[in-house]
Amino acid sequence: MKTNLFLIAGLTATLAACNQNTAIGNDREAHLDPPAEASPIEPASSALQNVAAALVKPETMTAADIAAIGGTSGRCVYRLTEVGFPTVVYEPGAKAFVKLNGKLIPMQAEGTDRFVSDGLLLTMRTLDDEGNAGLQAQEVIIVPPGAEDELGYRGYATCGQ
Repeated sequence: MKTNLFLIAGLTATLAACNQNTAIGNDREAHLDPPAEASPIEPASSALQNVAAALVKPETMTAADIAAIGGTSGRCVYRLTEVGFPTVVYEPGAKAFVKLNGKLIPMQAEGTDRFVSDGLLLTMRTLDDEGNAGLQAQEVIIVPPGAEDELGYRGYATCGQ
């Protein structure tokens, strides 16, 4: 009897923790959770300072992040999934913003699909494929400063929204 009671109590505690997902886009109650604040905008040199290159992964931007960089109107948006939040917002041949290490990193163009910031390199390549929702497939390569290897991600892009 005691074993069953402990088992039920443990299961209840485990299931209660399932409601703590704070990932971007997860439904939460507005009256309990304040709106997300925008991530800081920093150059790659300070945003990636003391971070191992292997730990650098692109992150999704919140609505506050997108507002902080001036929105997506007239820009291209790269998402890791067709229905996901943006990871990179860019203007071909001009500038880009990528979210890494919890920071928004502004990057300058070095060509149509190549962006740099303090040793950080981001390149994009359109693929001959599209997703189930009809979005254009795109590959993003990120090379952190001092990295020996590049990090590649396949996702989807839309332009001119």
